[in-house]
Parts: sequence; C-alpha cells; structure tokens
Amino acid sequence: MSVSRVLRLGTMSLRWEPRVVAVCAVLVAVALGAAVSVVGSGDFPVSVGEVLGALTGQGDRATEFIVLTLRLPRALTGLLAGAALGLSGAIFQSVTRNPLGSPDIIGFTTGSATGALLQILIVGGGTAAIAASSVGGAVLTALAVYLVAYRGGVHGYRLVLVGVAAAAMLEAFNSYLVTRAELREAYEAAFWLTGSLNGRGWDHAWPLALAMAVLVPVALAFGGRLRMGELGDDAAQALGVPVQRTRAALVVVGVALVAVATAAVGPVPFVALAAPQLARGLTGRPGTQLVPAALTGAALLVVSDLVTLRLPVALPVGVVTGVLGGVYLVWLLSTEGRRGRA
Repeated sequence: MSVSRVLRLGTMSLRWEPRVVAVCAVLVAVALGAAVSVVGSGDFPVSVGEVLGALTGQGDRATEFIVLTLRLPRALTGLLAGAALGLSGAIFQSVTRNPLGSPDIIGFTTGSATGALLQILIVGGGTAAIAASSVGGAVLTALAVYLVAYRGGVHGYRLVLVGVAAAAMLEAFNSYLVTRAELREAYEAAFWLTGSLNGRGWDHAWPLALAMAVLVPVALAFGGRLRMGELGDDAAQALGVPVQRTRAALVVVGVALVAVATAAVGPVPFVALAAPQLARGLTGRPGTQLVPAALTGAALLVVSDLVTLRLPVALPVGVVTGVLGGVYLVWLLSTEGRRGRA
C-alpha cells in the first residue's frame, strides 16, 4: 500500500506519495532513454553523446540533420502517441469501471481506422487528409456508441457491450474495404492498419504535440471527479459530482486523445489497454492513475519502437505491441485464475 506525505508551502499543503513519484521518475527515465536510443538507431548509428550534442546545438551539420530532421520527430511522435493512448485507456477504464474498457476494445480506435481507410482507398489525399479522416472516424464512432448506449444516462457495462459490437462491425467493414482495393492501395492500407512510426516527421509530431498541450490539462482537471466517479454514481452525486455531464466530458476527452494518437501512428494495439493496469501495479494504488498511465504508455510505445529498430527484420511497432499485449493478457488471465482458485 502506498504511503502519503504532505508538503506544506506556507498556507498551502500538497499531498504526495513517494512511491508514485519514484515510479513516475523511473518511467520518465525509461521513456527518455529509449527515445534517445531510437534517435541513435538506424542505418547510420549515432552515439548517445552525439545525439545529446546535436540536441544542444554542439554537433556537426550531418549529425544534426540526421538527429533533428530525420529521427527526432519519430521519437517525439512515439512518446506523445504512447502518452495519449495510456491516458485515454485510463479514462475509459475508469468511466466504464471495466479493465477491458479500452478504446481499442470498445471500437473507437477501429472507427478511427475506418475513417483513415475511407480516405486512403476511396477519397485519396495526403497525410493531413488521412489524419483528419482518422479523427473524424473516431468521433463519429464514439457519438454513435454513446447514443446507442444512452438510456437515461450511460453506464459502463452498456458502453462496453455496444462498443464491442461496433468494433466487430467496423472490423468487418475495414476488411471489406481492403479486399476491394487495388494492390498498391491495399498494401498502404494494411501497413497503416498495423500501426507504425516509420517515416514520421515534424508534420506528424507538431499537430500531436499541440493537441496534447490542450487535452492533457483538461484530462488532469477531471482527475478528481474521475476518482470520485469510481465510488459509484450515487456516492459521486452525493459528493456533488454531476455524473452524466462529467462522464460525457471525459468520453469526449478520451476519444480526442485516441483519435489524435491513431491519426499520427495508426491503430497501435494494446498500449491503451495495458498501460493503465501496469501503472496501477507499479504504483500500488487502486483506482485511476492518469499521470503514471500516460508515462507508462509513452515508455511502452517507445521501447517497442526501439525493439523494432534492433530486430534483424523490419517490423511495424504495432506488431511488437501486439505480441507484448498478448503475452501480458496471458499472464493477467493466468494470475487472475490462480487468485480465483486460492
């Protein structure tokens, strides 16, 4: 169990937990260390010292071009997208009160992929058009799921069930789109559907950074209401929380987070599902852990990208996160099974 400390600053006091702070510090170190390694990896390896020199303006022109123009946007996109997925997963798992209430399980990521596929295979367009269609697909899917699940309010189990059904239908539609496409377009769509950080530049990193600068503070501002909502609707209302309005606002924020992440890197699986649960295990605290979940998501995605760069065969990062997620689910189910028999 985590132990709390109180820091007093004049008339103000701040409650903090040493274990949570230590876990966050380790996650930041792991994420940044992996990001530096990603920047240094490739056909032309760059040492850690050279990477740091280029970042501080002390490298030669060729190294600065490789680091700042070619590789840094990829690492930053991975960090930001991972943080967005981890934060979105924490929000939805709290709103639905279900560990499977992840955006890639309840259809929002699939809807984002549908929007991108329609743009790639039917309309055509560049990176900006695909990103916009991806965001639009996630928003429309979330709106449809929310309206179907609404019965005098939205409850977690109903949102999950409707979302799973929507994900199944959208997956079938996505498969149909790919099978009807020309070979070149089908290859491009299949590659995008896997989730990848290859070829990510500043045109991916900057929009994602701007979106995160808006969405993260909003999500953190709802953190207190989110935790009170986990006590149950009746208890939250007794504490003065407008449950349905808060839940609707959190769904909007969560959908926006997964939409911008998917628009930048594609539908990367399992990060949004696993990051919040891993964060709770690391911190030893029950309930929602927004900041640790975001940091865990960032670390997971960048470490997975580093693995793809070190493998002898080039793989999209979504393949690695899918394998890691499958191993994690097997471990989780076996652990729960042992607990149930105990």
